[in-house]
Amino acid sequence: MNAEQILRKISDYCRDAGLAESTFGRLAVNDGKLISRLRHGGRITTDTLERIRGYIESNPAAGKPGAAINGGDAASRAEPPPARLQPNDPQRNFRFFDNRQKYLLFVNTCSEKWVIALRVALELANIHPRPPAVRMFDAGVGDGTVMARVMRAMHRRHPTMPFYIVGKEISLEDIRLTLEKLPDRFFEHPASVVVLTNLYYAEAPWLTVRSLSAANSMVWHELALTGNSSHEFEEQIAGLQPFLADNWKAGVSQRTGNPVYERPVVLVLYRQDHRFLLDQVIPRRGQVKADYDLVIASQPYRARASTEFKSKRVIAPLARALGPGGRLIAIHSCGNDPGMEIVEKIWPGDSPFHNDRHEILKAVKNELGPAGRELNFNAYSDNRSVFRYEMHTLPSEVSGSIGTSTLFAAWNAAIYVAQVEDDRLTDVVKDGRYLDVTREVLCRNGGLWFNDESYVISRRRE
Repeated sequence: MNAEQILRKISDYCRDAGLAESTFGRLAVNDGKLISRLRHGGRITTDTLERIRGYIESNPAAGKPGAAINGGDAASRAEPPPARLQPNDPQRNFRFFDNRQKYLLFVNTCSEKWVIALRVALELANIHPRPPAVRMFDAGVGDGTVMARVMRAMHRRHPTMPFYIVGKEISLEDIRLTLEKLPDRFFEHPASVVVLTNLYYAEAPWLTVRSLSAANSMVWHELALTGNSSHEFEEQIAGLQPFLADNWKAGVSQRTGNPVYERPVVLVLYRQDHRFLLDQVIPRRGQVKADYDLVIASQPYRARASTEFKSKRVIAPLARALGPGGRLIAIHSCGNDPGMEIVEKIWPGDSPFHNDRHEILKAVKNELGPAGRELNFNAYSDNRSVFRYEMHTLPSEVSGSIGTSTLFAAWNAAIYVAQVEDDRLTDVVKDGRYLDVTREVLCRNGGLWFNDESYVISRRRE
């Protein structure tokens, strides 16, 4: 059997049994990363294959006979590909599917988005915009907080220049939250074109899909806002909800387990009364240039992803999208903080942050090859690169008796930043020790904070 057939059988079994793939790997062959390695081209021995087959046959899913993993059954070879994973399936992407509530609690109780926006705004002093617009790409809009705050900083520095802003986000919920922040941006800076898309990293800067079949199904929608008030703009943007519900859908790749769009979408927004001024800024399908003055890559990949994935699939395509004098600032969690103290005490030896900025920059430089000669790769010193953000607490909350809600918020933030899978939480939550550990760390440090690190890739000016 080839790896694809093995993965298909395991996926079917996990779906029927309600098991996470990492749990299956540990139970079957004592290797939680087995399926991940298979998806990235890894191979297994015949002994490992026999152990997988034996586990499935000995532990039927939901009372069903175990489906033997072999290549000789004609019915097995003829079966159709497994159906698209549903939202309640265990093998979903950590950041996007499993942890929506953790994410919302985290961003509303911690200052990360604010602090990141301040760090990104510092780069505005180093860019060199060229007509017809200041061009920015946000490679992971999230709830739109960073993008909106950076747009405010851009307006302060360039109050009369047209803006061309492109944001990539696959989550429908995040797109809705982002759109809520745009009416005020269009009112303060009317010469703005804002584009939101669910395309991949290698596609989004150019607003062009690589697959011919995907290109045929692409939805390109323009909304020219009328009126002259935030309220009018909000009403028209709110009217996009049925369009988003019909088109902004995502599934899970059966090959990688990562979120993928069901249909590529490009949503273009601008003010109708500024269309004449923005004629050279509004993108046309099939005629989009990716020469950005600023690219934001804030937490654009999973901390536990490989260096190769981060460099090849995420950062290298974004670096290619820089225009002359453009700057890409990337930010990710780096640990060595009270949040990781909590995780270490519960799971000794756990290390979610496998690669630092130096390793990633080296890998990106190798990936770009000769094209990297036009770029500068800046890791900077820790004093400039590493910064911290905090969980919001009142002084009385950590100096006296810490309330349960504060403990839950701190625990949630710690496991979210460390990207701890749900299947590892069940036993920990049952014994209640995690709250004692969280309380002890908060009291000893007088609160909870986390460290991020940043690095910059810049293109030389012409």
